[in-house]
Amino acid sequence: DCSGKEGVGGTKRNLALLRNKLYMGERRRTEPVVESTTAAGDHGTLRRSQSDRTEYSQKLQEKMAPRVGSSTSTTLPQEDEEQVSRHMMAKRVKIIRELMQTEKDYISDLDLCIKEVIQPLRNKQIARFDVDGLFSNIELVHQVSAKLLSLLEEATTDVEPPMQIIGEVFLQIKGPLEDTYKIYCYRHDDAHTMLESYEKDEELKQHLRDCVQSLK
Repeated sequence: DCSGKEGVGGTKRNLALLRNKLYMGERRRTEPVVESTTAAGDHGTLRRSQSDRTEYSQKLQEKMAPRVGSSTSTTLPQEDEEQVSRHMMAKRVKIIRELMQTEKDYISDLDLCIKEVIQPLRNKQIARFDVDGLFSNIELVHQVSAKLLSLLEEATTDVEPPMQIIGEVFLQIKGPLEDTYKIYCYRHDDAHTMLESYEKDEELKQHLRDCVQSLK
């Protein structure tokens, strides 16, 4: 009976849909919330149990295990496999360190911009100079970047390289990053146009030149 088959199929689809909704609802209740601040003592969100980290390490080692290409039928000696695995792990560690150093440098640049450019311009209260329009939500960008660095440091400090779960950091802070950079990117063109108009005004241009000199 065709209608009977359609009914069974519809029931299965509904059950699958219900399971997905229940699963997503459970994730929303259990996923940690990332604060937008960097208050001291905000730790522990990335500290998995030892068994979870051991399982993660094993899967990582499997992914890094050298795979034999289709052009050869021989397998690598165990020593060579271990050497390749060590090399890949060292490369991963280097990438993580570079990622964190880049974030530190970025935050340092933002610090300089806020302290040596934005705050002095605000303090001068210059007519016809829209500081917030020019720099958008850059201070919020600084906050979320500092939070990202804090989470990366937490995920790597006193944690063996095979146990360092970096991807989870970005999944946790994905929402704040998106919300912050949506605003920054949306206002970017207007800020660029505003800067061009300020550079045509000799008085305003001099204020900007003073800030640049202070940075140097």
